[in-house]
Amino acid sequence: MNTPPLAGIGFFAHTGWAAAVALAGPVDSPRVAARRRLDLWEGPDAHAYHRAAELDSRAARELIARAVDLSRRRAVDALQTLLAGLGARAAGAVIVGGNARIPADLAAVLRSHPLVHGAEGELFRNALAAACAAANVQVQIVPARDLHARAAGAVRLPPAGLSRRITELGRTVGSPWGKDQKDCAAAAWLALAGDPG
Repeated sequence: MNTPPLAGIGFFAHTGWAAAVALAGPVDSPRVAARRRLDLWEGPDAHAYHRAAELDSRAARELIARAVDLSRRRAVDALQTLLAGLGARAAGAVIVGGNARIPADLAAVLRSHPLVHGAEGELFRNALAAACAAANVQVQIVPARDLHARAAGAVRLPPAGLSRRITELGRTVGSPWGKDQKDCAAAAWLALAGDPG
């Protein structure tokens, strides 16, 4: 009986959705096993923190709690669909993280427009992390500024070589293969390499 190949999955979250790329096969010559857009929200406005900033503190907390619940349920469903069609076993996942630290105090977040933006990114990254945990997929969040250097080190390529190989992977699947997909591919390769973080 053949064991399915291992795959690493990379995610880049946006407000209400995420780009995802899975790379499968040997670490030194992976192939693109999946490239998807994952919907992590339903309804017209996924900017929960922006809406919460206009409310009193109790209503803001309730809105954010509902947003956390909805985004996590949507992420679980989206990840299950991705894993079911993968044709490989998930070795792990890496979520491209933000570069800023978001305080736990909701009132402090809502007083700062840059933190509101950062918190919305964090909301959807955390939803993806919770979905991975629910699916027993090991996951780590790697700050965007560190991603390519970490991936290059994990797969033993110089940064320029990693970039070239990721561009070549994109040619095998065609468009879209922009910055989101390239960052997801670097994250997926890092996960496939089993980098412990």
